[in-house]
Amino acid sequence: MQINHLVHPGFWFGKTKVEDALKLARLGVGGFCFYGGTRKQVAELTRALRAQSPLPKILISADYEDGLGRWLPDAELLPSNLALGAANNTDLAFEKGILTARQAKSLGVDWVFAPVLDLADCPQNPIVNTRSFGADPQLVTRLARAFINGLAKGGALNSIKHFPGHGNTSTDSHMAMPTVSSSAEHLQTHELYPFKELLPLADSVMVGHLLVPALDKNSPASLSTKIIRGVLKTQLGYKGCVVTDALSMKALGDEKQAALAAFKAGAHILLVPEKPFELLDFLHQVMLDKALLDEAEQQQERLCRRAGFISAPTAEDAFQKTDFAERAAKQALVCQGPMVTLCPGQKVQVIEVGNDENLSSEPFIQTLRQGGISLAQPGEKADVLVVLCWRRYQAFKGKIALDPSEINKVQTELKNYPAHILITLANPWAARQLNSQSTLFTFSPAPSFQRAAAKCLLGKFEPTGRLPIAL
Repeated sequence: MQINHLVHPGFWFGKTKVEDALKLARLGVGGFCFYGGTRKQVAELTRALRAQSPLPKILISADYEDGLGRWLPDAELLPSNLALGAANNTDLAFEKGILTARQAKSLGVDWVFAPVLDLADCPQNPIVNTRSFGADPQLVTRLARAFINGLAKGGALNSIKHFPGHGNTSTDSHMAMPTVSSSAEHLQTHELYPFKELLPLADSVMVGHLLVPALDKNSPASLSTKIIRGVLKTQLGYKGCVVTDALSMKALGDEKQAALAAFKAGAHILLVPEKPFELLDFLHQVMLDKALLDEAEQQQERLCRRAGFISAPTAEDAFQKTDFAERAAKQALVCQGPMVTLCPGQKVQVIEVGNDENLSSEPFIQTLRQGGISLAQPGEKADVLVVLCWRRYQAFKGKIALDPSEINKVQTELKNYPAHILITLANPWAARQLNSQSTLFTFSPAPSFQRAAAKCLLGKFEPTGRLPIAL
């Protein structure tokens, strides 16, 4: 049973069989990590799993980095971390933490795998991007600290990630093994800085699937004794829970051997294996060190105790509408180049690129219409061109750059419109590809940020944010 406690399978609503999850709960796995679902589905499944488990407490976790709306269609998408970096406001980061924690706890989710401490310092990085607070280690530390304090206030556990830093790479670890080429000296002053500062507040540390040759030339961080026991536990003095990144990610190869190596290296929780039943069988067949098993058990018991300290609010209370996202959006927007201002009666041509997720621009369009702006039909001449760029990080995509055809489309249209503006609704580095004379950065495709962008164009307020990255 103690061995089973090491494993925390994933549950994908609409994909994973409920009967399999219930069986895993009966086998005594230590917890589950949720992906997707609705508020009702998440709440019902947490209750069902806990009812089936022989353990006094199991931990339910999720990657709610931008609030529950990143995964749940009936929850609000909160401002991205990079948006908060542009606003440079710790009060907003704290508030984001509280809202995230309260909403998660109300559905039975104890543990939020956040915040991301990776630095946004590589334009080609396909998976960090707006998940980061920025490129400056001190900015990241300051805002992440506030977010962690907010999570604690709201009653949820945190997990700082992805140790020792996933920012300086251009490879998606969901697909292949990234290499962080930073020197040992650079790691100390940059990638590792937020982790060193925030370890005292960390309920857990998630170790990334990353090759970091300056620390270990042979093993990725998540499987490395040198990095987990040597750097994290010995050099930095961390005494808490260590979690692997999802074992189902393709960077690691053989899942069973990777899980075993991670455990021997010092991981206490083996997160989201692709084949949890097979992994459990394998772990029972190998000789696992009892001292390491005891250590892992103690760490999970500590988390379970902490998770039970604060009672959960009702979903009705936790999901009450607030103006948080609207306030954050107003402070986060950044303009480079001359700001285009629209006047009632003008006609605008809107073109969209990089919309891989079929996100809706309706909040932006509706706000323009409410301001007296009409929209031109495709090919119809208008007074002003507005380009909406949606491209953002997304797992298993392998890239974040726009396709050449999209770039050509935009550049052709820009030549036809002396009055134009590019609005990046996520990835700010897209501005380098599209070469617009005027760019409005929002760092988030959330409806609140779309409305804020439209209001800026209508002259309702001036964008006051500052870029938290280097273009």
